[in-house]
Order: sequence, then structure tokens, then C-alpha cells
Amino acid sequence: MRLCLKKASLTCLSGLRRGNRGSGVPPTLNLCRESQLPTLRFHLTGTKYSCGSGGCGACTVMVSRYDPKTKKIHHYPVTACLVPICSLHGAAVTTVEGVGSIKTRIHPVQERLAKCHGTQCGFCSPGMVMSIYTLLRNHPEPTPEQITEALGGNLCRCTGYRPIVESGKTFCAESTVCQMKGSGKCCMDQEENISEVPFVFCFVEMCTKLYNEDEFQPFDPTQEPIFPPELIRMAEDPNKRRLTFRGKRTTWITPVNLNDLLELKTSFPEAPIIMGNTAVGPSIKFRDEFHPVFISPLGLQELYFVDSTDDGVTIGAGYSLAQLNDALHFIVSEQPKEKTKTYHALLKHLRTLAGAQIRNMATLGGHVVSRPNYSDLNPILAAGNATINLISKEGKRQIPLDGRFLEKSPEANLKSEETVLSVYIPHSTQWHFVSGLRIAQRQENAFAIVNAGMSVKFEDGTDTIKELQMFYGSVGPTVVSASKTCQQLIGRKWNDQMLSDACRLVLDEIYIPPDAEGGMVEYRRTLIISLLFKFYLKVRRGLNKMVRTTSLGLWAPWPPGHEMPGNKITCFVREQCVDPHQPPQDPVGHPVMHQSAIKHTTGEAVFVDDMPPISQELFLAVVTSTRAHAKIILIDTSAALALPGVVDVITAEDVPGDNSYQGEIFYAQNEVCDLCAVICVGQIVCTVAADTYAHAKEAAKKVRIVYEDLEPRIITIEQALEHNSFLSAEKKIEQGDVEQAFKYVDQIIEGKVHVEGQEHFYMETQTILAIPQEEDKEMVCTYVTLGTYLFQEYVAAALNIPRNRIACHTKRAGGAFGGKVSKPALLGAVSAVAAKKTGRPIRFILERGDDMLITAGRHPLLGKYKIGFMNNGVIKAADIEYYINGGCSPDESELVMEFMVLRSENAYYIPNFRCRGRPCKTNLPSNTAFRGFGFPQGIVVGEAYITAVASQCDLTPEQVKEINMYKRTSRTAHKQTFNPEPLRRCWKECLEKSSFSARKLAAEEFNKKNYWKKRGLAAVPMKFTVGMPTAFYNQAAALVHIYLDGSVLVSHSGCELGQGLHTKMIQVASRELNIPESYIHLSETNTTTVSNATFTAGSMGADINGKAVQNACQILKARLEPVIRKNPRGTWEVWISEAYKESISLSTTGYFKGYQTNMDWKKGEGNAFPYFVYGASCSEVEVDCLTGAHKLLRTDIFMDAAFSINPAVDIGQIEGAFVQGMGFYTIEELKYSPEGVLYSRGPDDYKIPTVTEIPEEFNVTLVHSQNPIAIYSSKGLGEAGMFLGSSVLFAIYDAMAAARRERGLTKTFTLSSPATPELIRMTCVDQFTDMVRLVRRAPC
Repeated sequence: MRLCLKKASLTCLSGLRRGNRGSGVPPTLNLCRESQLPTLRFHLTGTKYSCGSGGCGACTVMVSRYDPKTKKIHHYPVTACLVPICSLHGAAVTTVEGVGSIKTRIHPVQERLAKCHGTQCGFCSPGMVMSIYTLLRNHPEPTPEQITEALGGNLCRCTGYRPIVESGKTFCAESTVCQMKGSGKCCMDQEENISEVPFVFCFVEMCTKLYNEDEFQPFDPTQEPIFPPELIRMAEDPNKRRLTFRGKRTTWITPVNLNDLLELKTSFPEAPIIMGNTAVGPSIKFRDEFHPVFISPLGLQELYFVDSTDDGVTIGAGYSLAQLNDALHFIVSEQPKEKTKTYHALLKHLRTLAGAQIRNMATLGGHVVSRPNYSDLNPILAAGNATINLISKEGKRQIPLDGRFLEKSPEANLKSEETVLSVYIPHSTQWHFVSGLRIAQRQENAFAIVNAGMSVKFEDGTDTIKELQMFYGSVGPTVVSASKTCQQLIGRKWNDQMLSDACRLVLDEIYIPPDAEGGMVEYRRTLIISLLFKFYLKVRRGLNKMVRTTSLGLWAPWPPGHEMPGNKITCFVREQCVDPHQPPQDPVGHPVMHQSAIKHTTGEAVFVDDMPPISQELFLAVVTSTRAHAKIILIDTSAALALPGVVDVITAEDVPGDNSYQGEIFYAQNEVCDLCAVICVGQIVCTVAADTYAHAKEAAKKVRIVYEDLEPRIITIEQALEHNSFLSAEKKIEQGDVEQAFKYVDQIIEGKVHVEGQEHFYMETQTILAIPQEEDKEMVCTYVTLGTYLFQEYVAAALNIPRNRIACHTKRAGGAFGGKVSKPALLGAVSAVAAKKTGRPIRFILERGDDMLITAGRHPLLGKYKIGFMNNGVIKAADIEYYINGGCSPDESELVMEFMVLRSENAYYIPNFRCRGRPCKTNLPSNTAFRGFGFPQGIVVGEAYITAVASQCDLTPEQVKEINMYKRTSRTAHKQTFNPEPLRRCWKECLEKSSFSARKLAAEEFNKKNYWKKRGLAAVPMKFTVGMPTAFYNQAAALVHIYLDGSVLVSHSGCELGQGLHTKMIQVASRELNIPESYIHLSETNTTTVSNATFTAGSMGADINGKAVQNACQILKARLEPVIRKNPRGTWEVWISEAYKESISLSTTGYFKGYQTNMDWKKGEGNAFPYFVYGASCSEVEVDCLTGAHKLLRTDIFMDAAFSINPAVDIGQIEGAFVQGMGFYTIEELKYSPEGVLYSRGPDDYKIPTVTEIPEEFNVTLVHSQNPIAIYSSKGLGEAGMFLGSSVLFAIYDAMAAARRERGLTKTFTLSSPATPELIRMTCVDQFTDMVRLVRRAPC
């Protein structure tokens, strides 16, 4: 929908009143959610709320404004969660509903994203649509680079980004839907010689593409809606007046011109000036800042200009960072290169600063004057000698944008009544060098760990320093100037000795205390001089072109083009072939689009938070513990209950049933004594129910809790081992005689591996709607989960009522990855108790920060190994120990440990093998299920000791893997027989088709020529398991109705999480009933149609539910057979009508008993899993040894899919799992305080991969095999790809090992995950790290 926000409609939209104080909502209300008022009043549910901080892009909308000066319409994307509605006066806002709808006509952007299989859970899809759509409004034929840049601010946790980018690239002037080896031809063209393309043997000849671009409707940019003429008239109105919006506590004022702005600043000197709201907004939301008055000169023409002179350029303070980028590009194109060095430095950082949405919201003036310590632009502006032009009622003045200003010296501050008018940036000169440098946790949309702006000016014709400036960000509370260092270097030659002295001086001048916020002290100090060295080399290369200088001497050179390569994504996907004799209408084996894909892209797929309000519903806000282990002395709720809108506060005393069910505590308590206790930071102490979420949230802050700390406080695995604190008994498998084997080996090595945890970061946070019914104590719950039975069980226990009184509904989940198995059950009990006590519906939606704090994630692992091996690389004995951090309650930790132990050998046969493991009990929130269920952590230990053995034997890790890999039908360590032939085939294909050997040699040659950059390659094999060791968990049920018009309704026990389960079930029903897919509908999963449903996990959703649906359809088909025999030429509709007339039941249940697995832990043996999934991946990376940054150059994945029911869905699962795994092993880092407080609670602090992290070249191949045990000989592939992301981790370690060898360091070193920039840099020890360790001092 398009909202034209003029005066009248703004009042309607926000409930504000213009002029006198009214009773409306606060002027700070944002466009997306907050109190949900804009969404619900206009019924616009397409725009999704996910993080609330502008960091994920789910709430992206397009804002359009008319510029009366240029007479042009400016379209730009924004994150609605940060946009105050008052700031949109005179703008047109287009949400995803305004782009297209299934009710009217879908837009080509929506269609192509859906048909290119760019949606899975669909929660991020509207934001993706809006980012691409806005780009097309400005650039109807974008470049591939513009597509990638436009998507840089949008996060997706499901797809791995490849199909999203691919859908966008179909709009490029030259379509890039397939880039087979750069030929520009499609890999699937029948006439193309595919012998050169990586593919596996297919048993038939006919192949299908993942999608057919010929089906796309054409894109005609002339058919887009026009900008509302009324808004143009408003913008050109010469008689504009000041605009004032008043709320109960705050006032929003929009000045009419510059003089009006200055009047307001004089009257309200402390009022913040709001333009993009990217700084003030988060401060209000997350740090409880309060301002009674806001001044917003957004659109004030006097602040929007570019004035270029012979000496430099002046840019208006109102320019957004995106407009600044465009202006600088134009200036660079017009000016000689020597004048644009500062502009080039700024442009380089503008490309990666935040995402496109934030760059279009944040302004130059706001960025400069807010002076964040992490600013990427301010250090460069300071190094380029920029000046700030200020204005007030008293007149104009200039202040230098220098060290004093950035360090917030009082004499350099703005006066309270002043505002920034513009920023002047002088041209650089021939002998003046300016550079910006930064390193962040990920390439784009991340605050810098350390950044710098540096400049040096030389005496003309020499390399003698005339002026030198260095500014560093993220090394202190403000940007820091190394002015003393620079002063001492004036007059020095630009040579190695100067560099050595400069490093020593700057380390001495810039002090980072050991307890500095953000930690990483040694790493950040290393970066200070590493970035200085990079600047030194860049200037040396420039000088070499102009003056003759001496060689670089002791400082090893960085070759030309030293920056990490850009991201130019290419991909190749090779899917399976289908039987040419298969009926055309049979969809099995074809890449069918996700059942809800179009609804995802139009925003019409309904999630729980999209459901309209229910009469008398209340919102729930949580009050969580701030202590890790403490008694609760007092809970004082009086202040909270006194606030308007608050209905009740719910505590443990209000739970009518069991408050501690199966070890999980709903509300904090201690059953041993009268006092309550908490056992982790983030445990729910109580909840507040109120008429709006804003009221509930405000009241939750007023609840006062008095604690008394208890000992011990156990946070880490090591502390748990010290206190012998465990959640369950040891699990063990063993074969051979390990101790005896150690006596007869050539070498023995021992080591430890730390693998840290991971946050699920599903895009849709935990969301529950609990509705108490009038009769029989019934409760209806709508929520997002992987297991309806567990939710029902927990709610029944908390309310002390039978399960048949609880109706549970789940339509779809906005991502889950294991995080919505047990956690929704606990939160469901919490919300159901609130609904029971208040007697009113409860809407319970966790904010991102609360979700991350309360629900935890993947278990951190400490792995220990002792390996006995021969000098030829044959491993004879292995003794493995696993310890995971389970947190404060059982949750899924014991089961995770069981899986970890059972899978511990991976692809390798070791005749004498023992693995033991225990989950540790700590005072952290309970960790839970996560994609891969222990496999991604545990198998890193195996790959680590393989790598260590290879190092000791002077072999490559791949050679050792080949030597020890299973080669014939064998028994696993837990005595289950399997045939490794598909594993061997995947491994062989991976090494051959990825050209591993040739690329390994090329990487070694590259490494010889490059001291500060290293490339690494690694290939990893995989033997993954599907299903559960306990047989009853593998059962499933279905219910199929055939209606008299021939339409079919299917229900089953699985939950749609984005993995395409419902889509596959429709394909199964279509084949079994021999009817088109369009006849079949699948609505939701609920306990009233299919009871006792096991959780949708273990990669077996399609396996077991497919069997159940198949069973139901076959029963119905058998009933119809007599009718069909009587009229073989009849139609489906006729047969159904005749069957009804003959009183044949057209409804039935289907059932699958489940795979009959078993595991005897006393004996340590059993057929624990129904089958195995095999795969292999090879990745190549390039590492910047000076900063720790890495770039993923290429990945090849070969996955044993047997026969894929839907190759598009399965490939999407493989790619998404791989990228999620890559993030787990590289950039995703959870940080806790020693007291157990989680620091990383949102996208600002926790970085999942963006579109720029995926491989530049990404090749995926489905390998065919047989799997008769599963439906249609398919395999479950939802989780398997996760571990394959470890090929990136081991490629990084290969590159680090090359760097260490060149530096004369030990061949083996401790392997840990994730391989963050900090770990990489500090492992690549060199003269800079040595210097930092030598120069340690206390502050002056």
C-alpha cells in the first residue's frame, strides 16, 4: 500500500493532533510496529518487525519525496522501525502491499523472487522485495553490483542469498541468471556441451532447470504508480508553515525554513535535531533516553546542496550518506585524480558503512556532529582537513573537524543553539595522500573493530614529511588523534626506520585499558599499527611513481592490488534429472516453487504477529533476572501496577499447575524454601500484562527485584568441570582396544578444541497468541514451533488441565533452525498462565534482545583428543572427550550429546575408537536444539586431529582423510552397518570437479609471492545421520479430505518452517492421487486434526510425513478403484461425485509407524539411524594477515540427495545451511561477561552472514544414489549442509598455517572456532604482534 503522508492523513495514521496538546500517541512512534498502531489501523502486515534497530532490513519500505529545487522524485529505502511517523509529512510511503498483491497483480520483482526460489520461511522476503523494487525505481536496468549493494542491508537466515541475488540480476541489462564458467550461456541448455561442467551421473537423459525465465512477466518501469500530485503541490507551496505535533510527553516540530530552525534551536537548545533518526532512535529505544522536544528540519532546502570550487567541495548537512556517495562519485568523475584522494577514501568506506537503508536515512551533518567512536567517515574527514560550517541566530562560524572536535574537547564543541549547516572538504594535492582503513567482524553493515583515517603531506618533490595526521576509531570512548606521534615524525623521511618509530610511538600514545569496553585489547592494539603499515605501503607505492626511494627493506611488501577482492557472485547449480517416462503432471522430482512463495513476496503470508487484534487482548512483557545465581528476596510490583494500561503482573504463585515441568522452570522459584531463586541471567521472573506492548514494556521496567547472590556461579565449561556440575550421565561408544593400540603406534598427539556457541537468529522472534475460551477451561494457542505436541504438553502441565482442552495451531514459522522446539513450549506455558489469570487473550512477542537472552542457542563445546597414528598417516587409535555447555536446565542437552557421540567418527574408520561426552550444567540460559544437533561442533574435533596428524606426517589433510576414510561396507563405532560408496563418490567428485589439486598448487604459488596475503584450500567429507535413535520419535500421521468438487485438503504432523515441507507434501499427494497440485490445499498444522505429532526435526520432516500422506492417499485411491474401473474415462470430479453417491468415505487418516531405530547405551551399540546422508565440500579463502579479514573465493558442494523430491527446495536447504555453517565457523560470536551477562543481543553486536559473505563462486551438485527405505528414494537434507561450512574454517587454517610456516613458527597450533578476524590476525604472528606484546604500559 502507498501512504501519502500529508497533514490530514498523517493525523489519521498516527493518532496525533496538530497544534494544541492532544491525547494521541507519542510523536516518537515509528512507522513499524512499536505499538502496532500503523500496521493494524491500515491492516498492512507485509512489513515485518524483526530487530527494531534497523539492522536486519525486514521492515524495509520505500519513501518517495519531491524535491522542488530539482523538480525530481527521490525514491529511497528505509527501515521502518527507525522512521518516526512525524518525519514523513509530505512523503509517499510504499509498503510491499503497494508493489503488488495476489488479489490484484503481482509485480515482476515479487514474481521473480518467488520463482527463483528466493524465499524459504518468507519473513525477510517483503524487505528483500522492497530493496530491489526501490533500486528499480531509480535504476530500471541495474548492474549486478547495484543489486548486491541494494541487498547489503537485508539479512536472510534461510536461503544463503544466492537465489535472492539471482532473482535481482534478472533485471540487469544483460541477464545473469546463469553464469556457467563466465560463458554467458545457461548450464542447462540442451545443445551446450556439459562435459566441462561439474555434474554427477544421471540415470536418465531429461533434465529440468530450477526455473524458466521465459515464464517471467516483463518489467515495464513506465507502469509504476505516479507520485501523488497533491504532495508535489504541498512541496511547492510558498506559504508553508511550521508543523507541530504534540503528544502527552513530547513535541515534534518541523521548521519551515532555516531561520525558523535557528529560532527553534534558540528556544529549545537541548532539543535533538532529527533527520534520519539512526542515532537518537536507538538511544530512545534501547537506552531509555528521553527528550521533551524534537526538531526535524528534514527536507529543509537550505541544508541540501553541493557547492564545488577550485579548492574543494561544500556539502549540505542534510545530505544523506547515500546522497553524499552520489555527490562524491560525480566530483571524482569531474576532477583530476590527484585532487580526489580524500573523496576516494570516503567512497570506499561509504560502500560498506551500514546497509543501503541506513545510508539513505543517516545524514552527513548528523554523522559528523554525533561523533560516534566507531565512525568510519569522521577520521577520514579529519585526515582530509575538513571544516564544519555552523550557524545560529548569532551568525555563522567554522570549526575544524580535527582531533579536538572528535575527542569532544569542550572548547571544540558546538554551542547548544548552533546547528551544522554544511561540511567543507578540501581537494587533495599531488604530494598529499589520504586513506581510510577499517576492519570489522564482517565486510558490510558492521561497526569497525578498529578504523582509521590517515593523511600525509610531503615537501614537494621529496619523501620528507611536511604534515602527518592519524585518527583512530573504536580504540576509546571517542575517535582518537595520534597527534603527538605525528608531531614527532614531521621532517622525517618516509622509510622503514620512520615506520618502526611510528609504530612504537603510536602504541605508546594510544592506550587501550585491559578492561576496555568491547575487549580484544591486544588485537585492537595490533590493528593500530597494522593499519598504519598498510597506509605506509600505500603511500610508498604512490611515492615510487613520483620520486626515487630506497627499497622496502625489513618490511615485507604487499603486492599491487592489496585490498581484499570485491564480491562478484557467480553460481552453478546442477540438479537431478527425472525419468522421461514420468507423467507430465507428476511433480515429484521437479523444482516446484514453494507453496507460499508468492504470498511471501507480497507480504500476504500471515505470521502470528500479523493476525488482527482480538477483543480485549493484552500484551505481555517479560521481567528477567539480572543475576546468574541468586535468591530473590523481594519482588515489588506496586510501581508497575500503578501505571496506566497495566492489568496484572504474573509470577510463579499464579501457576495453577506445575511450574517446574521436566526440569524446565516457567517462572523463577525455589521449591525447597519459601524464597525464590534464579539460576541464570535472562530467566523469567515475572511478566506484565497490559493493554499495549508499550505500556507492558514500561511497567516491566518498574518491577523491583531484590537479590542475594549465591555461590557457586558457574559460567564456563571449565568451571563446570571444576565443580563436577553436569546435567546427565556420560554417554560412550567404543570399538577395539584403545589403550592397547596406543602402545603400538609411531606417534601420539593430544589436543583441545574449543567451538563456541551460535545464536539461531531466526528472523521471526518467538511469538505466541494464547486465547482462553469461555467453556471447559479450553485454551486456543497460535504460535511458531517445530513440535505441537511439546507445546500442548507444557501448557497442559502449567494449567493443570487435560491436553484435549488445548488447541494448538501453527501455520508457518519465520525460521526456526531448532530454536523453536522446546523454547516455544516454555514460553507458551508462561503466556497461557497469563491468559488464565487475566481471563483475556495474550499476545506475547519477544523483542530481539529478549529472545537472544532468554532462548540461548547452540551448545559451546570443549573437545579433547588423544590420537595414535603411524608415520604414513594411518590412524590406529582415537580417544575423544566431549563437554558441552548445557546451561541451567536439561532442555535438549542430553539428546544433543547422544547425537554428538554417535556421529563422532564422521567419515573415518579408526579400528580402536572411543568417544565419551557429558553436558555441563552452568548458570547460563539453557542451550537447545540447533540445526545439525551437535554434529557441526563435534566433527570439528575430528577434522582438527586429522589436520594435526597430517602436519606431523608431512602430508596434506586431504591425504590423511583419504587414507582413513571408510572404503567398503562396514560397521560404525556403534555397530551399525552401512555402505560408504556414496561417501566415496561425493569425495572423489568434489576433489576432481573442484580441480582441488591444481588450485592447491596455484594457492601455494600465490603464497610464495605474497607475504601479507595467504590463500588456503580445504576439503571436508561428511557422513551425516537422519532421524532419531528412539523409534517412536520417527512416527507421523496425516489426515486427507476429498471434497465433492474434487478439491483435496491435506493435514499432517509436520510444521512448515521455510524448509518447503508443505510443498513436498502437496507433491506427494499429487503423485499418489494422480491429480494436479492446484487441486490440493494444505493450510496449517494443528492438534485438533492431527494429534500427538512429534517434532519436525532431524531432517526427517518430509520422510515421515511424506509416508503418512502417501499412506492416506493410497487408502483413498484404493477406495476409489471400483469407481474408476466402472468409468475409466471419467474425470477426477466425476469419480469423486460417484464415490460419494455410493457412500464411499472420502476422508481418511494416514500413518507411518516410523523408522525402527534403536540404541542401547549400556552396550554402546544399536541401529541408531535409518540411513546416512553423505557429502563433501571444498572451499578456498584469501586471508589478510595484517587485519585478520578473509574472503571466501569459491565453494564446491557435492551432496548425496539420492532422488530429490524437489531439487529447488533441497538445493536451497543445502545453500542456506552452508552459509549458516560458514557464519558459525567464522564471524558469529556470542560474548558473555564473567558474570554470565550476554552482551550480543541484536544485529549490532551479533553478525550473521550478509550477501557479501557468500562465496564469489558457488557450485552445488546433487549426487544420485539409492535410498529405498525413504519415500521415493529421497533423503532428508535440511541439516547436512551445516557442517560443510567447516570447509571455510579449515581453509582459513590452511592459509594461517602457510603464514606461520613462512614466519618460522610451529607447524601445529590450537584450532578454535569461530575463526574470527581477531583469531586469524593474532595467529599470524609477526613483527607487529611481537611489538604489541613488548609495548605494554599503564596510562600516564
